[in-house]
Amino acid sequence: MTQQDRAASIDWEVAVSTAARLVRPGPVVPRAEADVAVGRLRELAVDAEAHVRELTGLGHGLPLRAGEVVDRPGWVRAAAQGLSVLTDSAAPRQGGVLSGVVSGTAGVQAGVVLAFLSSRVLGQYDPFSGDGRLLLVAPNIVGTQRALNVPGEDFSMWVCLHECTHRLQFTGVPWLAGHFSGLVTELLESMDNESPRLRDLPKRLREADGPVGLIELFQTPEQRAALDRLIAVSTLLEGHADHVMDAVGPDVVPSVAVIRRRFTDRRSGGGLLDRVLRSLLGVEAKVRQYAEGAAFTRHVVDEVGMTGFNAVWSAPEALPTRAEIADPAAWLRRVAP
Repeated sequence: MTQQDRAASIDWEVAVSTAARLVRPGPVVPRAEADVAVGRLRELAVDAEAHVRELTGLGHGLPLRAGEVVDRPGWVRAAAQGLSVLTDSAAPRQGGVLSGVVSGTAGVQAGVVLAFLSSRVLGQYDPFSGDGRLLLVAPNIVGTQRALNVPGEDFSMWVCLHECTHRLQFTGVPWLAGHFSGLVTELLESMDNESPRLRDLPKRLREADGPVGLIELFQTPEQRAALDRLIAVSTLLEGHADHVMDAVGPDVVPSVAVIRRRFTDRRSGGGLLDRVLRSLLGVEAKVRQYAEGAAFTRHVVDEVGMTGFNAVWSAPEALPTRAEIADPAAWLRRVAP
């Protein structure tokens, strides 16, 4: 990577400092109660991963590790570190879409996004930092549990099941992290000065079939193909984790049905400004990924069982395309005829 390429990348230190000024405080929790919640979250991550391994068949023989419990600023720092590792090695070519943007300005923009997300993210598995980091955002877990009015132990376990599924996807499938990183690189390297086709914008708006994101209006065919591949993998990962956190069942999370119903209602709620921001930042698209990916997983598991579903992890070529996510029978015909 040339020095000019590096100058075009995001200044993640600026992003972190910007987010630190904008992050909202979490719910007020007495210190003793907070200490208990933090300790319990660490323990639940170990228990949750054992349950996920039993259900999915992934990761047997790997060490069981606790989760890393963080507050909102801690999540911002960790997220920025992971994103830096993922994106800096895939910075656009000289003359790319970020070439005219000062890295500090890009850092401020990234910081605003991180600050917004810091009050919404419950947990995250980052496969790109060190040996991988499973993060549990304690104030958001506590705040959401209170808002949903569901049992604290159940909700904490439910969240841990989701994040531990992500950890096992990457630790149990050795090629996945490199493949995902490669897809990000492919997308970023496809961006060049020709991508913002402003003169075509009115025509694209007229021809758009339903609501579209701004990124899709400006994409070249090559970028759209690269983004489709990245979206397909992300949808599979999120949907698989959403399926598993429910499929582990009421023996582990007694109130799982109530939690799922209330959590889904909350995902689709929010005021007008919040919903607009979520849409602009891609959060709405991520919510759709959960539903579409979970429907794909459920269909395949119902047809061929979890062992048959695990063919998705056999090789990059076995991953479903974006079209196959919407048509799981087509994936079954191709991969498991």
